[in-house]
Amino acid sequence: MPGTPPIAVTGSTGRIGSRVARALSAAVAAGVQRVVYTSFLGAPADCTFTFGRDHFHTEAALAASGLRWTALRDAFYQDVLPSFVVEPGVLRGPAGDGAVAAVAVDDVAEVAATVLLDGTTAHDGQRHDLSGPAALTLDEVAATLTELSGHSVRYERETPAQAYASRAHLDATPFEVDGWVSTYTAVASGEMAPVTDTVQRLTGHPATSLRTTLERYPELLDGLRG
Repeated sequence: MPGTPPIAVTGSTGRIGSRVARALSAAVAAGVQRVVYTSFLGAPADCTFTFGRDHFHTEAALAASGLRWTALRDAFYQDVLPSFVVEPGVLRGPAGDGAVAAVAVDDVAEVAATVLLDGTTAHDGQRHDLSGPAALTLDEVAATLTELSGHSVRYERETPAQAYASRAHLDATPFEVDGWVSTYTAVASGEMAPVTDTVQRLTGHPATSLRTTLERYPELLDGLRG
């Protein structure tokens, strides 16, 4: 609409070290006045999930930028959990008995829209942690994938050393492998277990469950069905 300040929604670039430059340089150059940034749950500087560490520095840069900003700190996405099954019937990683309160991408999008359409400054400088409605172990995730896909999926525990060894044959950079392995060690550490009320509070409805997401988008299970 005429007179509406430019608004940007941005997220990870997939490469540690480039996120700050891309999120801020492009925004400032375009004359953006407000940024709603998809960050990572908790976003500490020493985040176990290596891909998440740069979010801490991006948030700090946003806070110092002079722009209006809000950080949506998303947990791991429910929608990608089926892709953790990288070989037939096996979800393997060093997550131990940890749990993950994964969030639905639909919920993140709705929260982002709610924040963007709020004409007040209520969300300026705020960090909103977004999770699903429950923290699930990977055994529970595997059981849900089994039930809804009709194909058996089991979770096999690895040590971090075993995880690196089992992925050594892949055509991937050390950066990528560190990210893949630390996805699981972040779960093992307990960092992915917090359940928040943010989705309910900002959208007016409960956070979407993993089961509901998979029933809503059955194509997410196609890879499990061969």
